[in-house]
Amino acid sequence: MWDYTDKVKEHFLNPRNVGEITDADAVGEVGSLACGDALKLFIKLDENKERIVDAKFQTFGCGSAIASSSALTEMVKGKTLDEALEITNQQIADFLGGLPEEKMHCSVMGQEALEAAIAQYRGVDAPAHGHGHEHVETEGELVCKCFGLTDVFLKKVIASNKLHTAEQVTHFTKAGGACGGCIPKIKELIAEVMGEEKKAAVEKPAKLTNLRKMQLIQETLENEIRPQLWADGGDLELIDIDGSNVQVAFRKACAGCASSGYTAKFVEQKLRELVSPDITVQEVQG
Repeated sequence: MWDYTDKVKEHFLNPRNVGEITDADAVGEVGSLACGDALKLFIKLDENKERIVDAKFQTFGCGSAIASSSALTEMVKGKTLDEALEITNQQIADFLGGLPEEKMHCSVMGQEALEAAIAQYRGVDAPAHGHGHEHVETEGELVCKCFGLTDVFLKKVIASNKLHTAEQVTHFTKAGGACGGCIPKIKELIAEVMGEEKKAAVEKPAKLTNLRKMQLIQETLENEIRPQLWADGGDLELIDIDGSNVQVAFRKACAGCASSGYTAKFVEQKLRELVSPDITVQEVQG
């Protein structure tokens, strides 16, 4: 038995807004009976076509799929379409007090159906969705043939939910849960997403608070710089951080080394690259 919260059980046993809206302004469909999960979401807007006044759903799936769909219809009421689009699958799960990780794909399906409905209303192409074979996907390369999931869809779910293992991706999307043939490709996509995030963090450093800058300096020294010094039999010790001025003392083979000035420049360059471009490194005898 899955460890469901009381709120999940309540929305499963007494789901809200089950049914269809015959004069709906938008309908979003995702999934397929072949996959074991299918969801059809109906949305009704107010007279000004600004806010969602009603939402109903029909679903074929497990208790988590019913509960996630029920939660979503409650969450979207009163929101504008743009506000509704900001709802994430994690927020759907949080609304229910959490879902077992193995059932997170149900919340992802809810988010997909909402995006599909709004895209249909606006007359634009929906984002590359993963569930089901009824929808012809025009974007991305097919990765999981069993469930019809593309690399674009999987990368989106990996990034937005900060997934780090193939098993997590299976829990959130079902990818790799049937024949398992796409597991190596899923691992490649995880590495690709993590690499892109790391590159973006370096290229677009956010405005750092003094505390965060100090934390990043210490983390970079420990994880990136000291291991390289150890390889050559050297080491360094962080003496003090004063704003952007970093004071270090070299130890072991680096202490008193004729090239310690070069080493200090190397440390400075690394800190500027990974933390902030205004950092200066000062060697002290400590």
